[in-house]
Amino acid sequence: MSDNVLSVIPTDPHWQPERPAADRATALVTALTGGLAVDTDVEVDVDWYDAPTVVDSGQNLTRIGCPHCRGPIDLDWWAELVEDHQDGFPALSVDVPCCDATTSLDTLDFDWPCGFARFEIAAWNPEVSRLTDEELAAVAKALGHPVRQIRAHI
Repeated sequence: MSDNVLSVIPTDPHWQPERPAADRATALVTALTGGLAVDTDVEVDVDWYDAPTVVDSGQNLTRIGCPHCRGPIDLDWWAELVEDHQDGFPALSVDVPCCDATTSLDTLDFDWPCGFARFEIAAWNPEVSRLTDEELAAVAKALGHPVRQIRAHI
């Protein structure tokens, strides 16, 4: 069985909220994704990571582009990099294989967005495919930091 996951993460991959702000934002994401309904399969997880951790789009990811040469980056290279850093990335700096330029992982051009975070709110099998800009702004206000969303199919 496959799952859809809608994750909300801070725009700064190193930032983490205080617990009360995380609780407020989690409650809001739960309500916005259908997690409060009585007969729902929606589950919401909250994760705190010691180091920036990849929040990827799973099977939705179709292409990665280099911000320097604009060339494609091999998905196998990406998969191996993620596998090697399951406990997070101590640094986001990397030499890309296409042109050997040094860049930050969070500047790669992911076709289906991916991100990096030390804090994540993940709604599993949400009743919505995405949050609106207004809803994301409300989550950001509750959290106390700008956020973005990542949609994954796994």
